[in-house]
Amino acid sequence: MKVLHIITGLGIGGAEQQLRLMLRHLPVRSEVVTLTNPGPVARGIEADGVPVTHLGMTGNRDLGALPRLVRIIRDGRYDLVHTHLYRACVYGRIAARLAGVRTVVATEHSLGDTQIEGRPLSAGTRALYRATERLGTATVAVSPSVARRLEGWGVAPSRIHVVPNGIESARFGYTEDARRLTRKLLDLPEDAFVVGGVGRLAPGKRFDRLVRAVASVPEARLLLVGDGEERERLLATAHASGAADRVLLAGACEDPPPAGGERPDLPSLLAAMDVFVSTSPDESFGLAAVEALAAGLPVLYVACPAIDDLPPDAAPGARRIGPSVPELAGALRGIRDARLARLPRPAAAHRYDIAHSALQLMSLYEQAVHGTPPPPK
Repeated sequence: MKVLHIITGLGIGGAEQQLRLMLRHLPVRSEVVTLTNPGPVARGIEADGVPVTHLGMTGNRDLGALPRLVRIIRDGRYDLVHTHLYRACVYGRIAARLAGVRTVVATEHSLGDTQIEGRPLSAGTRALYRATERLGTATVAVSPSVARRLEGWGVAPSRIHVVPNGIESARFGYTEDARRLTRKLLDLPEDAFVVGGVGRLAPGKRFDRLVRAVASVPEARLLLVGDGEERERLLATAHASGAADRVLLAGACEDPPPAGGERPDLPSLLAAMDVFVSTSPDESFGLAAVEALAAGLPVLYVACPAIDDLPPDAAPGARRIGPSVPELAGALRGIRDARLARLPRPAAAHRYDIAHSALQLMSLYEQAVHGTPPPPK
């Protein structure tokens, strides 16, 4: 089977890195087109041996990109087109139909209750999505929560298939050596209470509240992994809160880290933390929280469908918290005072292993291309 993946961009982001990880585990011939921004994840995908083509799209209304995309699909003679993220889903479904490819799967990575990919939802956004969704074969939701939101938009339940995001759970196993070496590299004292967060530094993630909460907890330090437009504002918030020397913005984490560099990878950064906090109030999945659970960290979260959709005993180290700064600070003080030992890897980490997700997606591919019925649930 030959599959073309179309994605809006390939900078460092959750959907982008999830695509790269899935490509490593899918037993098909794959190629990738990125509409914009062939960034670090594009380089990683190419290093894995998968060709990446940059379409050079200049904006949402660059209609000239459509015939270029049609030509790529037609020339590639693909059995299936798989689209990722809103713009790629809209353009990719239309282009596949024009190119004569009728089997189109779309993954909805980032649909919240009030936003899509960090931008507010509008009636026009929904209408365009619904109109192009009908041109495809199936839509993958990364969580049952996203599936329910798609149904609320009017997508037929029979066209929605839940295939959760996945992690390589074995990579995140905790070691004392990783903790010690990473803290030394980041100039974090061995006995410091380190609060961690991972994600795009964007307004919707509400990391500013986490900065203020950490500032109010004596001796706590904050390690934020990610990059984005909020970086300078977060640094200013830390300075205004009197915690500039206790807030470390480690930047985006490439996977794997650049060759020859001393930058730690994500499992090592998680090993350096004592507690993981997700302050985002509107998530589609919450992959970073699952990675933190796999690393044995206690996890405090405001919203995380990946955890909420599980039985309570699947993630015993996770706890939902309120979104305000006092509530965050109170929860952090409780963790600090308890000084919890590293937790064993929970069932949630195994449930969300990427190998399971790849098998589910491959089953959907076979069903879509060959009409093979799905396995019994």
